[in-house]
Amino acid sequence: MSTYILILDDDADVATAAQLLLRRRYGQVGTLNDPAGLSALLARGVPDVVLLDLNFTPGRINGAEGLALLDLLRAQARPPAVIAMTAYADVPLAVEALKRGAGDFITKPWDNARLVAAVDQALARRGAERGVGADSSALMGESQAMRELKALIASVAPTEANVMVLGENGVGKELVARAIHASSRRAAGTLLAVDMGALPESTFESELFGHRKGSFTDAKADRAGRFQAARGGSLFLDEIGNMPLAAQAKLLTALERREVTPIGADKPEAIDVRIISATNLEEASLFDPSVFRADLLFRLNTIVLRVPPLRERREDVPVLLRHYLQMYEAQYQRPARGIAPSALDALLLHDWPGNVRALRHACERAVILGQGAEYVVADFGLAAAPVATHIAVARTVTGDATLDAIERAAIASTLAQFNGNISHAAKTLGISRAALYRKLGKHGI
Repeated sequence: MSTYILILDDDADVATAAQLLLRRRYGQVGTLNDPAGLSALLARGVPDVVLLDLNFTPGRINGAEGLALLDLLRAQARPPAVIAMTAYADVPLAVEALKRGAGDFITKPWDNARLVAAVDQALARRGAERGVGADSSALMGESQAMRELKALIASVAPTEANVMVLGENGVGKELVARAIHASSRRAAGTLLAVDMGALPESTFESELFGHRKGSFTDAKADRAGRFQAARGGSLFLDEIGNMPLAAQAKLLTALERREVTPIGADKPEAIDVRIISATNLEEASLFDPSVFRADLLFRLNTIVLRVPPLRERREDVPVLLRHYLQMYEAQYQRPARGIAPSALDALLLHDWPGNVRALRHACERAVILGQGAEYVVADFGLAAAPVATHIAVARTVTGDATLDAIERAAIASTLAQFNGNISHAAKTLGISRAALYRKLGKHGI
């Protein structure tokens, strides 16, 4: 699937910088400097993600222009995911943008890894919303495991208890978080998702707690942190198991005191959020003090929800296949097809190491490449080699291959195996997320 990202910013240099960063990773990245041209552009096709500046007229910093454009974008029949961008991210403006439908906000100048992570999350949210909605019905399947999970969500959601969601990559942990929020007393507020594994330790406090103008070299304006922006709603802390221990201590302090102090501020600010966290780590790993603080764990895991992998609920595979095949047939305007019995047998027996996310990608591939009257096994591309095989092949590409070529091939193969999941790929390759991001930029992947 070709992804289309639009950067709407009156500063051509800023738009170009974002374009150069993002086009290494995504399909098509366009820029628009004059918002007057947005309606005509939308008539030709709605982007998947829009990075939207909130101020266009020199001297204006109230964000009114950007909020009006946000309303226009959200009014589309199939609205894009929107990431608000501004150099003047005070708390009321950030909250208003989120209330009007922005999924996230970025303060300029941005951290590259933070921007890429925000776009990744926006694409994942748009795919989930476009396909299945945002409540517990999004968790498709009527297996015993899924019925039990939905019952737990229904019991837990109306409370204020912090919830930790455990499960492998691709099982739908964020969908669980959205289902909890949608059925909670905070449903009218914002659910703000934060990829904790993508937050650089150097900017952790600024991202979560905010900062004041002049508090450090690049602090050119007051900035709202995620805790302030999600006030009255829920804060989804994804990949929490990847946080460094020092950052865990800072988060624990905020949760214990129910307040945060923005960098450079004189007084703390009270926080009013419900915490939903998630990790793909094995539960036993969370009790290892070298990995996760026990006192923080007990703050987060008041309720633990375990999302079953797809291989443990194979009876749900047919309904998932039917849903995603129909969704992509409509999206790509392809004819409806059945699944050949031999293909269905293979799909039911497949272990789906990438879980529902991998099944969804396989369905998209089948719709795009399938040519017969029925879908056959080859259309779904299930014959993926193990990671170790990919890396071994990459290391023996040719006798005269350069080290850079070998490294690039190994990274590309590992990312493909894990459907682009940065955390899992970095762990398998034995490098940090930050190092992997640098190598992606170096090799233009």
